[in-house]
Amino acid sequence: MYFKKILFAVVMIGLIIVGYFAYYIYNAMLAPNTAFNNEVAYIYISSNANYQEVREDLLPLLKDISTFDALAERKKYTTNIKAGKYRITKNMTNNDIINSIRSNNIPIRISFNNQNTLEQLAGRVSKQIEADSTSLVNAMKDAAFYSENNFSKATVLGMYLPNSYELFWNTSAESFRTRMFKEYKRFWNESRLAKAKKIGLNQDEVMTLASIVYEESKQESEQPRIAGVYINRIKNKWPLQADPTLKFAAYQLPKYQNTTIRRVLDVHKTIDSPYNTYMYSGLPPGLVAMPDISAIDAVLNYEKHKYFYFAADAQKLGFHKFARTLSQHNQNAREYHRYLSSQGINR
Repeated sequence: MYFKKILFAVVMIGLIIVGYFAYYIYNAMLAPNTAFNNEVAYIYISSNANYQEVREDLLPLLKDISTFDALAERKKYTTNIKAGKYRITKNMTNNDIINSIRSNNIPIRISFNNQNTLEQLAGRVSKQIEADSTSLVNAMKDAAFYSENNFSKATVLGMYLPNSYELFWNTSAESFRTRMFKEYKRFWNESRLAKAKKIGLNQDEVMTLASIVYEESKQESEQPRIAGVYINRIKNKWPLQADPTLKFAAYQLPKYQNTTIRRVLDVHKTIDSPYNTYMYSGLPPGLVAMPDISAIDAVLNYEKHKYFYFAADAQKLGFHKFARTLSQHNQNAREYHRYLSSQGINR
């Protein structure tokens, strides 16, 4: 009888131990362990993060960090951190959370447009991915990359086509640059290359002209007509006389930095710069802005007409009046200048 009591006690203790162990395993692996009320929370894990840093980010999201620690150690997550953006859904277990932040890096969508310098572009992109603006600028301005891929300081902005792209949050600066180059090569398909060849322009020249067209008008409906004006001038060996190039030339000078030129004046036409298309014929050395894809395609599919001039339309702001003759153009220009003066816009 005494032996049976001992055996019963041992069995009961064993059951208690097993039960406690089972309860611990359940809590560690199978019990919901999220502390937030929203349906989903996100965690961003940087490329050089250690487990302690990940733990700090998880701490406000979990009910019991100790059970998470134990399972993370057992599953060797503590020494195998993966960078990226990860989703944690309400009522996830520790096991689900570890599986998610170890293997389910979520792609994000980034976008950019109207960033007219590499520095501006880097600043915009750095707000959307892990890479900081300094590393992005350094990658974008890498002279070896220019040389290998036939870009120059003046033309490389054209490689970055304004659009939205899907990539991972932890994309490095160099990987971002590589991805944008692939998108650029994809954009310049056989059809676009054939159209550029037919016009007599290479890719850089198309991008440069598109940047001028885009600065002249954001109206997609008239961009092909504006492109047609410039193509007519190029074919007839006329100077482009494009005001956006004058502004660009001016902004390179200390006198005009941190200013906005709202009205092009004769004094701007005296600036000695290869971007002064009143002073020098042909296209300038590179882009004056980041063109929209609509402006690029407007150049490639320019409207065929006999216009050689255009001026802003004072009656329909944002649009332009087109002219075949200088006298007609001067009349249109005077009308717009009177409007500018009436608004007190003198420079």
